[in-house]
Amino acid sequence: MPPPSAKRGSRLSQWYGRIAAFNVEELFSRKREPGPPRTVFVHQDLPQEYYDHKGRVKKETRHTSNQVITSKYTIITFVPRNLLEQFRRIANIFFLSVAILQFFPKFSTISGAVAILPLIIIIAITAAKDGYEDFKRHQSDKKVNYSKVYALSGGEWSNRNPTKAKTKTFVRGIIPSRAPSARKMGSSDPTWAFDYEDADVQGQGAHDRPQWKKILWEDLRVGDFVKIREDEHIPADLLICATSEEEDVAFVETKNLDGETNLKSRHAVPCLTHLNNAQDCADTLNKFHVKCDRPDTDMYRLNANVTLNGYTSSVDLSMTLLRGTVLRNTKWVVGIVLFTGLDTKIVMNSGGTPSKRSKVERQMNPQVLFNLVLMAGMAVVCAIVDSLLEVHYYPRQAPWLYGDNTSGDNPRINGLVTWAYSLLTFQDIVPISLYISIEFVKTCQAAWIYFDADIWYEKTNQATIARSWNLSDDLGQIEYIFSDKTGTLTQNLMVFRQCSIGGVAYTGGDNKDEEIPLEKPSSLHSKDDIPGIGIGVWAANHSSGGLSSRAPDPLKDDDTIHFYDRGLEQDLEAALSEESDPETRRHARSLNGFFTVLSLCHTVLTAEDPETGHITYKAQSPDEAALVQAAADVGYQFLGRDRDILSLRTPHSEGVEKYELLNILEFTSARKRMSVVLRRAEGDDHRLFLLTKGADNVIFERLKRGMDDDIREETERHLSQFANEGLRTLTLAYKVISDNDYEAWSKRYHEATIAMDNREEQIEAVSSELEQDLRLLGATAIEDKLQDGVPETIADLKRAGIKIWVATGDKLETAIAIGRSTNLINPDSNIIIVRGGPRPAQQQIKAALVQFFPEANASASAVSLPRSSTTSRDKDKDRGIPLQRMVTAPSIVGTDNGDRPGGFVLVVDGAALLEVFADEEDKALLLRLATLCEGVICCRVSPLQKALVVHLVKDNLGVMTLAIGDGANDVSMIQAADVGVGISGEEGLQAVNSSDYAIAQFRFLKKLLLVHGHWSYARNGLMIVNFFYKNIVPTGALWWFQIYCGWSGAFAFNYIYILLWNSVWTIAPVIGIGLFDRFLDARVLMAVPELYHYGRKGSWFGMRLFFLYMFDGLVQSTIIFFFIWYTYVSVTSRPDGFAIAQSEISTTMAITTVMVANMYTGFNATAWTGWLFFAVWLGIVIVWVFTVIYSIIAPSYAVTPLFGSTLFSFHSAYFWLCIPFAFVLAMAPRYLFKGWQFIFRPNDIDIVRWISQNDPHADLSHLTMHSDGAKSTLKDMLEAQRRTSMSSVASRTTSRRSSIVTLDRFAGPSMDIRSASRTDMATGMTSVERGFDFATEERGVAIQRIQTNLSERRENKVARKRSILKGKETLSHVLSLKRMRKKPPSPKKGGSGSD
Repeated sequence: MPPPSAKRGSRLSQWYGRIAAFNVEELFSRKREPGPPRTVFVHQDLPQEYYDHKGRVKKETRHTSNQVITSKYTIITFVPRNLLEQFRRIANIFFLSVAILQFFPKFSTISGAVAILPLIIIIAITAAKDGYEDFKRHQSDKKVNYSKVYALSGGEWSNRNPTKAKTKTFVRGIIPSRAPSARKMGSSDPTWAFDYEDADVQGQGAHDRPQWKKILWEDLRVGDFVKIREDEHIPADLLICATSEEEDVAFVETKNLDGETNLKSRHAVPCLTHLNNAQDCADTLNKFHVKCDRPDTDMYRLNANVTLNGYTSSVDLSMTLLRGTVLRNTKWVVGIVLFTGLDTKIVMNSGGTPSKRSKVERQMNPQVLFNLVLMAGMAVVCAIVDSLLEVHYYPRQAPWLYGDNTSGDNPRINGLVTWAYSLLTFQDIVPISLYISIEFVKTCQAAWIYFDADIWYEKTNQATIARSWNLSDDLGQIEYIFSDKTGTLTQNLMVFRQCSIGGVAYTGGDNKDEEIPLEKPSSLHSKDDIPGIGIGVWAANHSSGGLSSRAPDPLKDDDTIHFYDRGLEQDLEAALSEESDPETRRHARSLNGFFTVLSLCHTVLTAEDPETGHITYKAQSPDEAALVQAAADVGYQFLGRDRDILSLRTPHSEGVEKYELLNILEFTSARKRMSVVLRRAEGDDHRLFLLTKGADNVIFERLKRGMDDDIREETERHLSQFANEGLRTLTLAYKVISDNDYEAWSKRYHEATIAMDNREEQIEAVSSELEQDLRLLGATAIEDKLQDGVPETIADLKRAGIKIWVATGDKLETAIAIGRSTNLINPDSNIIIVRGGPRPAQQQIKAALVQFFPEANASASAVSLPRSSTTSRDKDKDRGIPLQRMVTAPSIVGTDNGDRPGGFVLVVDGAALLEVFADEEDKALLLRLATLCEGVICCRVSPLQKALVVHLVKDNLGVMTLAIGDGANDVSMIQAADVGVGISGEEGLQAVNSSDYAIAQFRFLKKLLLVHGHWSYARNGLMIVNFFYKNIVPTGALWWFQIYCGWSGAFAFNYIYILLWNSVWTIAPVIGIGLFDRFLDARVLMAVPELYHYGRKGSWFGMRLFFLYMFDGLVQSTIIFFFIWYTYVSVTSRPDGFAIAQSEISTTMAITTVMVANMYTGFNATAWTGWLFFAVWLGIVIVWVFTVIYSIIAPSYAVTPLFGSTLFSFHSAYFWLCIPFAFVLAMAPRYLFKGWQFIFRPNDIDIVRWISQNDPHADLSHLTMHSDGAKSTLKDMLEAQRRTSMSSVASRTTSRRSSIVTLDRFAGPSMDIRSASRTDMATGMTSVERGFDFATEERGVAIQRIQTNLSERRENKVARKRSILKGKETLSHVLSLKRMRKKPPSPKKGGSGSD
């Protein structure tokens, strides 16, 4: 049983922990429980139950407004919330207590109003800063809330659905009113518009007609009709009524919600498709209501139904448009608002704006608390000793105790008075100027960041902005970075980079400008001229010259990156030559088949510009757009689809080739392939072709045995190279199908599509039957184009010891591909996949721990949460863990799978995280596995899961975290991290509005952390400990003086020196350190990222440094006080022989203390710039000048206790000798130690500083690889950090910059395919990672409509065929009857002849 003292200590720590964990935002959070299920009424009155007994609409039936506020404060909450935030600082509570104490005359040293004035000023300045930060958030919110959208107005339209009032904020603004102008829908920017032909837009009463009127987003209400135009953002969660496209399909970009770049297809509610214009929407005959479930956070589910004319039809997510998405490839959509504001799914997935405090500020609280306890202890000692002395001397009639016999003035009660008075004497031990100095310094540090030209994006003229000024030092302590993918690491742009065709690699990147451009084609449908295809580069010339005149087309001015390879051009020209050898003809067939598959095996739509004739491609999948574009670039130009007829122009065809599309075997994550069945619609060749593209392992296992083995071997080698460069790969194949086989298969396929049981399984089985015995054509390599400098930045951040996790909504293959291209996954890394499936996530994690980390304890009770930055590779090497291969079916990766030098990377999907987060033991296991791996990639995660992943690491490991993203789906993650960084990219300003720092490019994160963050942390840490130091020096002198003043709490110095200590004498040096000190130049910190480990480990601030500086201050105060005290009190130095006055001692002591404190602070700095030199000497000069002036002020002007003191001090040898001797003696111990340490035990910063000082132009980027001129400590430290990130960085970053490679790289020996592996813990299967990825919508509305149309046409053809056959049979039967009737008569019986 623990002793009572232990229990008291435990209770005390729990009490302090609860106070430290107090969150102000919980008191003021706008988050509330989701409302009840709702019904949206259109042209219908509200039911009676919606009203109370007074006829007013009930509060619970009112819907939230569409106003979304990311700011912290409102007019009402600003004062109380800000005061609570500021009084979380223990020091502020102390300052308030001391100020209140000063209002009592018994304890007053100055006026109570004067005493509380500094606290009021500090609180006011801090509140103004916080208010300004929030003001900027309000401005950002205003920009979003004041966006405009077309909503139904006029006619008989009236929205009866009740809505709550909007929130009053700081920034409401005045919306300028303009005279409305009516225009037809589609005009540039009309205030109101019509979209039906019989509307008199300029006649009388036009405003009374049904119309679309522009209103603010925040004024949108549940039940409003809206009309969204192409490329507009969706303002609320809408139900689709009608669209501009065939069959009322709409396409929406959801990367702002789930991070996926491919478009999603949506469709209108079938019973509402007639509501396609303002007049029909406003018609009161169109009455209906929509019943919806209560608002929830599930981004992939919505249950509702629509009741119209007594008929109810179901509604799901495919019939809605969610806030945060963007309408694409659709001219317009008419919808009705279901959920607004806080009830929309994207807002419900984001958290409330937190009140973040920096780690340094949190660490200061126990330091301040220690000083307060120390001060209280000093006051208690003074009180006890003073009381004992009074009790002792009062009976002896001590003259200074005369009259101390009243109830309010006696030896015993005076001890309490002395305690309170001593608190005022020693109050400077916690300086009130500390916090205002910190605020000022952090404000200036935010300005340094803003004015840094290196992190200013010239393209958009955007600076890096600190939106939360109090977190600058947190940037220097980051241990984990959580990053979004889409828009953060990538540019949302797919580029066709390389390909392998028939075993030959074409790497692109040749200089196409050397080619001669063609004349601009005159007509799209000209037989002899090739149209200018919007995304094409090479125009195909179909004259006798073949490809000889093919060249880049400069006439189309776009931003598209085109594919061009001179070797491919030459091979295509050779393919058209009539005089070619068999090998060339074979390769020609591969080239033709390869690009035919690219140009026909897809679901891309085309659009033709009626003026220029240019064709542009509209694709749901960015991968398909890049593939079709690449085919067009080399002359295989897809011209469009007319029902089931595909049009294609090729370099070797004289006209447009027509293909009949028979079947589409769509892509799914399970199939990992897509196929089309088609035949030539014209000409003599009516063969049936199966064109397939998909994952390499899926295609390879379906190839025809014994065919094209040489091509397969080369293609595998090329695929491995593509994957190592971080490119997304697809493998292409084809097959010729006989008519009989197809007819039989088509029947089975049709039966599978109409099956009632296990339809999907049957379709897959029948599809797989056809996709056998394929012929390999080659492979493609697409780059998901990264932001500039992303691989280099991630590599350097990894060198700095920062662990980087990626959390994305993309699918698993896309996440792995990005991991490779960004250096998160090295070529030799082993990938561990944990995903939702038949095997529970817990079992998968335990299996991974046992298999790959056998020494790790898989039990939850023994889970440890290491904070070491040592990588799993180093740990495994140190422990000698025998990594093993999972025993599965035979695999091509060999027997040493898992025994790679590249370490491990964990990939976990959202379904597995859903299981893990439901159980604390599973969370601990996942965290254990994740910390043993070098990196973690979370895919298919929702916005809420992103935040939970951050909390998992942040709360359990106690590390500093940073989250970076650019979309609304990243808001919750940004708010959950210690530091949130928003990228102002293409996905809107939601992430920026909720962030602490706003940057334009991911690469700016490197300097923001390694330079500004590290500088700010070092500066602030050094400034704070020097603040405590410089205040303990005079406090120590006051304490030692109590020995000689009867422990009465009296001042050793004149009070003016104490009063101006923190505001004049010693304030400049500490602020100078906070603003101008730099322990190393920015160039050095950028070149040697490993030095960031000083920040990660908290080397610049903590309790150890605090006590060290406090001890220094105590030692120096002892030396200063006793040296000067005993110098003066020994023998008088006055020529008249009188005793020394206390003012002479205190003046000497005060000046010496100021000089020591300022010079000690200055010597602690590492860069004595002009500004820092000025700051150090400013206080010293002022104290000397002030002493002189203050001592000569005559009593006739003002009473000054020091009047005339300089007359004696300045003529005293003691004065002039005490100051230098005391200064040297006080400074000597610390700086003798620092000198010894620098000479005999230098740290890494000392070594690098010495190198850079001796050779300012030295290239330090290779310091980790050379030991010359550096001590072993530096080499060892940098080498240990380097091992985690140096593999293949240079080659991959070079390829990312230019994406230009040569054919020579493929000329060497075959690459070892075992260089990397991936183990799927859900199935136990191990495979080679070759970079497969393909982004498209699975089982979307659009592909289902295409399948339905193909099925209907197929059935119509069958019906017509049956009808024709039946007609032929009938005609044949009729003809046979006629032939039967015309049979010749039988010969007559009897003979002839005459008798």
